[in-house]
Amino acid sequence: MPLDNFYIVDSTLREGEQFVHAHFTTEQKIEIARALDAFGVEYIELTNPAASPASFEDARRIANLGLRARILVHCRCTMADVQQAVETGVDGVNLLFATSEQLRTHSHGKSIDEIIESARGVISFLQDHGLEVRFSCEDAFRTPIDILLRVYAAVDAMGVDRVGIADTVGVADPLGVHELVSRVRGVVSADIEFHGHNDSGCAIANAYAALQAGATHIDTTVLGIGERNGITPLGGFIARLYATDRGLVSRYNLRMLPQLDSLISQYTGVQIPFNNYLTGETAFAHKAGIHTKAVLSNPSSYEAINPEDFGLTRRVELGHRLTGWNAIAHRARTLGLSLSEAELRAATREIKRLADEAPLTTEQVDQILREWAERSRSCATNQGGVRAWAL
Repeated sequence: MPLDNFYIVDSTLREGEQFVHAHFTTEQKIEIARALDAFGVEYIELTNPAASPASFEDARRIANLGLRARILVHCRCTMADVQQAVETGVDGVNLLFATSEQLRTHSHGKSIDEIIESARGVISFLQDHGLEVRFSCEDAFRTPIDILLRVYAAVDAMGVDRVGIADTVGVADPLGVHELVSRVRGVVSADIEFHGHNDSGCAIANAYAALQAGATHIDTTVLGIGERNGITPLGGFIARLYATDRGLVSRYNLRMLPQLDSLISQYTGVQIPFNNYLTGETAFAHKAGIHTKAVLSNPSSYEAINPEDFGLTRRVELGHRLTGWNAIAHRARTLGLSLSEAELRAATREIKRLADEAPLTTEQVDQILREWAERSRSCATNQGGVRAWAL
């Protein structure tokens, strides 16, 4: 399936609110919504307005900001919830109903026939009010396939805009996601939205597999925050698409990603992981000698993603025992120092010797190179250009 027909439904202000460290104020929500809109997500999903008075008012205010993104709220499939949703002025409602035996038994207690009949009236009400409607089967990957297809076919016949496939507890794998999305695509004409939790570390791969199988909408959050281990991270999903074909993400303001990650890090009090997709401290850091030599010659040799497209820079580590003389030579040229290859190799050996005890800072490396350059100048002056010391 072509990958270019997709939309991002960012749920930082819904799923992200369920993250244990998240408690966004109204003004913080507005700032996050504006930043997501500036990045270019097509949809912003908000918490159910029926959750609390503040949730209702926040949805109403964000819906009236005049953003380009369509504003959605996430609601139970009940008339009480969707009536409040309509009052906020949002563009659409993401309905959910648990379909697995576990949740039908321990959550709402309804049969599949009752789920379909409940959906009928709620969907009709929202359509009468001109709202976009998605109907999602919660815990889809623990629901028997015959039940899933029956529910999806029924709501598709009701004319919903999208059906949602939710890996609510993060048990799916990419092959399973591809198979299920393909099966659902065979029985519905509506768009398909995928929501994947990261409990077993497959959220990004699962989202990508869903696209490959024909899904059109992918749920994300900034930094992947959400219930338990969260869901597909926005940055990780963008990185996966960029690595396939940067044209897939050309419509987004990629330079906004570091700002978004920093914003959510600040408001949740959670540090950006060192190995975070794109914005982690080490995302574009190179250390081993054979790597740095190639990267300094052609960055794409060891980088599938160009940090400059995200307003970021790569970092070549120098003051360690694995450093190579090519990296040291590059640093000397950056400092405007003139050293022969023999001198650079000798300086590199000195750096390695010292770094065996402890890593050196860039300033310490620079000082060593300046000392070698000074020796070189002094020797040239005192010995008529002949080096008087061993290399």
